[in-house]
Amino acid sequence: MAMEPPLDQTAEFSPNLDEVESRIGYRFSDRSLLRVALTHASGASHRLASNERLEFLGDAILGAVACDLLFHRFPEYLEGDLTRLKSIVVSRQTCAKISEGMGLRDFLILGKGMTSNPVVPSSLLANVFESLIAAIYIDGGVRPARGFIERHVLPEIDLANEGELGENYKSLLQQVAQREHGTTPVYQLLDEKGPDHSKCFKISAQIGGRRYQAAWGRNKKEAEQRAAYNALHQLSGQPPPFASD
Repeated sequence: MAMEPPLDQTAEFSPNLDEVESRIGYRFSDRSLLRVALTHASGASHRLASNERLEFLGDAILGAVACDLLFHRFPEYLEGDLTRLKSIVVSRQTCAKISEGMGLRDFLILGKGMTSNPVVPSSLLANVFESLIAAIYIDGGVRPARGFIERHVLPEIDLANEGELGENYKSLLQQVAQREHGTTPVYQLLDEKGPDHSKCFKISAQIGGRRYQAAWGRNKKEAEQRAAYNALHQLSGQPPPFASD
């Protein structure tokens, strides 16, 4: 494949590429791609020698893989739920968090004006994650690029699911129940199945004397969250999104 233009950097700093490869879990055949991925525009002699083009490609690859992961991980979720999760998972904040977790801050190739600032903007950390995705894709193809994304994004998907889709629904159902019925929801365990190390739980939400459609979850917390989501839909006259059987 065609390579990026050769790096003619203006910055004096040269990162330890062995250490970078160890951090990201991938060995490059063409290390010039790795150097470009780490290079901010301020540290290159011209824009084409920076990671901006790689960032453009990496952003598209990240979005496609994230959508695929979400689509297959949550077969019961509607398009709107998947869209909300994706917006969190591929956000600049999440990408920067991943880069920070790999310790990439210490390996960025920046111009002298940037290196004099002790605070590295989170946008730079987000950019380098997307740039690395593209660099791995160009160097090794789809499989290692997808593997790199999965290792770092799957934990963020689970965190986003618990926060964005779960606790918000339970909180919202409690608000509705207190406002309209003067009581709080009760969650009832109706069934469980599977071996001890991989059980699934069936839970329903009940408000007053009415029990709403139950939902299965990979743990009790997830099942309660889905049960709350079902109840909210039924309260508004909509069919529940999660099946009970």
